[in-house]
Amino acid sequence: MATVLLARRAMNTRFELVLHGARETALRAAGEEALDEIEHLEAQLSLFRPTSEIARLNRDAARVPVKVSPPVFRLLERARALWALSGGAFDPTIGPLMRLWGFRDREPAEPSAAALAEARARVGMDKVELDPADFTVRFMSPGLELDLGAIGKGYAVDCAVQILREAGVTSGLIHGGTSSVYGLGKMPDGRPWKVAVPPPAEAPHPVNAAPASAEAGGPALAEFTLRDTSLGVSAVSGRVVQAGSRLRGHVLDPRTGEPVQRAYLAAVVLPEALESDALSTALLVLGRAGLARLERHRPGWQALVWP
Repeated sequence: MATVLLARRAMNTRFELVLHGARETALRAAGEEALDEIEHLEAQLSLFRPTSEIARLNRDAARVPVKVSPPVFRLLERARALWALSGGAFDPTIGPLMRLWGFRDREPAEPSAAALAEARARVGMDKVELDPADFTVRFMSPGLELDLGAIGKGYAVDCAVQILREAGVTSGLIHGGTSSVYGLGKMPDGRPWKVAVPPPAEAPHPVNAAPASAEAGGPALAEFTLRDTSLGVSAVSGRVVQAGSRLRGHVLDPRTGEPVQRAYLAAVVLPEALESDALSTALLVLGRAGLARLERHRPGWQALVWP
């Protein structure tokens, strides 16, 4: 049994593949093809590359309908469906709010109430018109800005897994940073993959973390088993902004425009990384109240909200 480890930096994170199979050369070739696809997707979806399809939409779609590739169009359809399912807690049009709070290109700072209201008026997937007849996208509100950061890595993991399956790979662990993990098949010894969710590095609350299993790693808030399923994790970490006397995180509630306050970390296990990525973000926004809502739409899912 051969084992191949591959990694590449894309989408502002490190994607890693651990693949098991009979032939090392075949595993390596499949893994490199999967990583090539992730790089290709970054070129299509990046908010920060002027030549990407998303950047072109943000630049032109408020003036004229813009034609996109069928895969990008289908991704936007999925994003709109998840926006509706989550009641707007996941929203890929959150770009104006992220920019307003300074999470794009300047030092973060709390905006005025008037500026916040103006930015909120430019947010909402109901303001994006998708025409399936010719794969065109039109923004119905000037200043609307797509940001696929809460779904892009999960989508990339799904595309990588599809390539690996088509190449005959049946055992592997694929992840994009710490936010999207997919367990392909089983471990070489026949057990499912085990993945631990560690406490956030900047946790503001006391953490009661249990020791994880040897396979999953160090102390954990929870441990999930994956077999042809994906774990999505969203957490308040990284860049913060001073809001009055409090520090607030970089994850915003698209409905209010304010940093999330109901939870500090959310994790979701579902068959698709695209959905686990998007719905972990939605659950972070909704907090524990979101568990029942999302259970109605995705019965049998596994989820964690902390604290």
